[in-house]
Formats: sequence, structure tokens, C-alpha cells
Amino acid sequence: MSNDEIRLAAGDAEVVLAPGNGGRVRSLRVGGSELLRQGERFGCFPMAPWCGRVRDGRFRDGGTVHQMPLNNPPHAIHGTVRDGAWRVARADGAEAVLVQDLADPWPYPGRVTQVFTLTEDSLTLTMAVEAHHSSFPAQVGWHPWFNRSIQGSEARVDFSPAWQEERGEDHLPTGHRIDRKPGPWDDCFGMPDGVDVTLTWPGLLELKVTSREEWVVVYDEQEEAVCVEPQTGPPNGLNTLPRLVTPIEPLEAATTWSWRRL
Repeated sequence: MSNDEIRLAAGDAEVVLAPGNGGRVRSLRVGGSELLRQGERFGCFPMAPWCGRVRDGRFRDGGTVHQMPLNNPPHAIHGTVRDGAWRVARADGAEAVLVQDLADPWPYPGRVTQVFTLTEDSLTLTMAVEAHHSSFPAQVGWHPWFNRSIQGSEARVDFSPAWQEERGEDHLPTGHRIDRKPGPWDDCFGMPDGVDVTLTWPGLLELKVTSREEWVVVYDEQEEAVCVEPQTGPPNGLNTLPRLVTPIEPLEAATTWSWRRL
């Protein structure tokens, strides 16, 4: 294992973190089975200080319009923190803390902290965005790539959202709420009582993705993986539903993946 990896273990669950590769969860193995798609861009990466796409890469803060790099033309996507290295603040057995300072192209000084806590049957991911001087809008979320097939068992996705955000041709929510359509999805859903999505690999494992947040993006348009992404607001939320981070009030969120054998 390289110096750029942190290994957490509890029971027969093992997590590998990659601080130098965007602070992502590189691997989650349960009983020897790998749950996350492998590869430099996959695993599970943090989304901050925004989630999903920002229209034309622009967001407004008061009278100022900020332009982010168009890394998913014509939009900016998934924040900035997955593109840089994270510092290891603490790593001990089954828990680790990673930190990254917000920097260019993000226009506001601040800090993002991730906490990873592993037990025998769950992994909890917590993230916080702090503002150092001036307040700013932000979002946080997680983008896990769960393997669609594990040991020949194909994942089934079950959830009951209150609504689906209608998606325009530009892949952004139109502002209209509709009933859930059949997949495949690259869509945002509202779950006002908290995110609660179950992935089942029949005969093998059931994994529940939960969060107190009410927004989740489900992306299953690729054959290899299913993504279930809890987040603090919808795509383009810096413009449509900003959460203000102030020097005295950070933005904090958490998600838990819990599993059981079948």
C-alpha cells in the first residue's frame, strides 16, 4: 500500500482512502467483495463547494457574478475539492479526518473537512465547509460509484422519492417537480424526510444509503456502476437554492452507508 493510502478496518470491512487523489474513498470491501468501481476517477469522491452542474459555470453572490472553469461544457460540475490533494489531520484504526483549504478557482477563502468512520456494518461520511472571512454560498455531497455487478449479482435500486426534478435538455432542473420516471436516470430527486436509497445485490448484500439531507442524484446510465449521491441541494443549487456559509456557521452534512448480508 502506497504512502498516499489510508486503510481503515472494522470486522471484515475495509476502506482505503486516497488523500492525494481528491480525498476519495478508493475502495470499500465487505467480506472480500469490492463495492466501489475501481479507477482513478471512481471510488467515491467528495463534491464541494458545489454538487452537480452549475449553469454555464456561473453563480451570483449578491451583485457579483463568479465564473468557474467549464470542466463539463457548457457547465462546471462537482466542485473543486476532488481535483486537489487533502491533508491527513488524523488517521486511527477505523476513523480518519482529511482537510483541504479552498483555493483558486473558488473565490472565497475557507476550508473543507471530511471525517470517515467505519464500523463492522457501516461507513459514515461527514463533510463540513467553513468560511474564513466572508460568507459564501455552498453545497456538499458525495459521488459514490457502486459496482453494478458483484460476484455476478446485479444491483437493484429501490427508493421512494416525493418528487423528481424535471430535467431540461441542458441536464439541469427546470424548476418543475414531477413524479418519478422509470430509469435509467441522471436525475435529482427530493426526499424531504431524508435520503433513503437501498441497493440490493440479490443473494449477496443489501446496502442502504441514508442522509438527513433531502436531495439525492441517482445516476445509472453506465453499465459498470450505479451512483447514489446525497447532497445538500439540487444541481445548479448555487443559483437556485444557495446555502450560506458564514464565519460562524459552517455547512455540515453526513451520509451513512449501512450493509447486511443476504
